[in-house]
Amino acid sequence: MQGPGTPTLDQLRVFLTVVEAGSFAAAGRRLNRATSVVSYTIANLEAQLGLPLFDRETTRKPQLTEAGRAVLAEARTVAHGIDALRAKVGGLLGGLEAEVGLVASVLMPGARLIDALTAFQIEFPTVGLRLNVEALGAVQQLVVGGTAEIGITVELWNRASDPLETIAVGEVEMLPVAAPAHPLARAEAAVPGLAREHVQLVIADRSPLTQGQEFGVVATRTWRLSDLSAKHTLLLAGIGWGSMPAHMVEADLAAGRLVELRIPEAKRRRLPLTAIYRTDRPPGPAGRWLIRRFAEQAEREAAARAG
Repeated sequence: MQGPGTPTLDQLRVFLTVVEAGSFAAAGRRLNRATSVVSYTIANLEAQLGLPLFDRETTRKPQLTEAGRAVLAEARTVAHGIDALRAKVGGLLGGLEAEVGLVASVLMPGARLIDALTAFQIEFPTVGLRLNVEALGAVQQLVVGGTAEIGITVELWNRASDPLETIAVGEVEMLPVAAPAHPLARAEAAVPGLAREHVQLVIADRSPLTQGQEFGVVATRTWRLSDLSAKHTLLLAGIGWGSMPAHMVEADLAAGRLVELRIPEAKRRRLPLTAIYRTDRPPGPAGRWLIRRFAEQAEREAAARAG
């Protein structure tokens, strides 16, 4: 038994137009074709598939048959795929990237990422995105190594062999916190040196860039964690103390699940957020747009603080 033939893209588009317009005549007007041409195209499509797609006998307007309804979903998928292909190729011909690789610091506020990436998806629907979230030197390492075109980092390790362009994109506020029952949460914890006696939870670097260096570590006993969410969980459980981004613990402070520590060794501080990319591999239009979005966010935040 011979299987169905292969319909043309034009046949499928005419089929979809008839469904959307509601009649062969309306489809003809929309496509600037004679009604007889539209009817002939649909007849050829039905012959190719070996199935009647419209019921032309029981109603004045053509109604989809059961087979027509099944074919409709597939026809829409094919047409959408072709449109997406044409859009992507058009973007590539215009110099648009096929994909943008972004690596963001674990300290980057999630709301800022969501804002930027939601707008990015609307602005560049044909451009793919790869997102990594890393700590400390791992952000710079992925950009230098070519895994990501753009990085958002809070620290930079200047190396002559790694020429990087840097753009300021705001700040992130850090504050030391612990569970309410933790000894450092008491008033007498303000005694200098007391914080060194308690376990400090510290985010570890997955790259070799910071080997032998410490950042904000004051305790003699530390637990090293590779994940900020794990650190947050342990803090809530009362296992140690540590600094966290203010945006991540705002709700916990308000609900009393965590308290801000008043200790001499660790105070509130603001860390600069910096967008980076290799000067010899600058991002394309979509990547540059993404960096501008982060910079505009920072400008709005600075204006809000000033106002």
